[in-house]
Amino acid sequence: MDIISFINYKGGVGKTTLTANIAAELAFRGFRVLTVDLDPQANLTFSFINVDEWRELDVSGRTIKHWYDEFLNDNRDVSLSGLIVTPEKVNEHLRAMRSEGRLDLISSHLELINLDLELATQYGGNSQRTIRSSFLRLFTRLKRGLQAIENEYDIVLIDCPPNFNIVTQNAIIASDLFIVPAKADFLSTLGIDQLVRHIENLKTRYNNYVNDGPGDWVEINPRLSGVIFTMINIYGGDPIQTQSVYISQVNRAGYPVFNNYIRNNNTLFAESPEDGVPVVLDTEVSGVYLDIRGEVEKLVDEFISLTGVTL
Repeated sequence: MDIISFINYKGGVGKTTLTANIAAELAFRGFRVLTVDLDPQANLTFSFINVDEWRELDVSGRTIKHWYDEFLNDNRDVSLSGLIVTPEKVNEHLRAMRSEGRLDLISSHLELINLDLELATQYGGNSQRTIRSSFLRLFTRLKRGLQAIENEYDIVLIDCPPNFNIVTQNAIIASDLFIVPAKADFLSTLGIDQLVRHIENLKTRYNNYVNDGPGDWVEINPRLSGVIFTMINIYGGDPIQTQSVYISQVNRAGYPVFNNYIRNNNTLFAESPEDGVPVVLDTEVSGVYLDIRGEVEKLVDEFISLTGVTL
């Protein structure tokens, strides 16, 4: 099972839309896909289920926030399997398209934004041994939770919040790879250096703790699969000059950049779709939407090639 996080410190770069469409295309190609929404805005959640469905999950305690609450309140290691839902509309589309794949979801919660301070109380101690123990137990919550269901899925896609809090670090530690969706502008590319540096520092810190004592812990090595540029404006078959400058800057900085990108379309990158079916699976699209679907398909071809995910 491959675990891949989508992250950028800048919001509004199409991260959630990209995650939803890549997940849907992978499911169409036969993959068993689990999407995990860690962003308190819950846009990925509402890309696949409606508000009433989410409220039922909230009442029954089946969101990622409730899962962490079990750890905070009762120090319990609860299985993630109880949180997983199979969104009806997108999976009906998959079946109608004769796909053998599946797309499942672990939902986020608006109150996830308050969770970080509470989780921070679980980290610390009065000796190096207790600090190490609390760090490893806290920061491997998601990693261990996903390991317990690894036989159920081919790939897990995690939609991270635009920060580097404890929940985000849980996602990175759990991940084999991470992808940075970005607009080709100053603010969206500004934080890539800092993000990569933060992830490298986290990896070093984690691995030092792993090697500092006993236990069944193993080292991690989350790798940058690449930067995917979104909302690209095309002129003469190429990105406009002002955007090409930023794409070239990221290339020169030595970061891998996907050759394929998503063109600008205000409807595609608006709020989460109300019908629960990403554009890439919409069999009735035409015009610009058909072009966008083709772009996503090419992007997923490259995604599979670069990440090495297999059925």
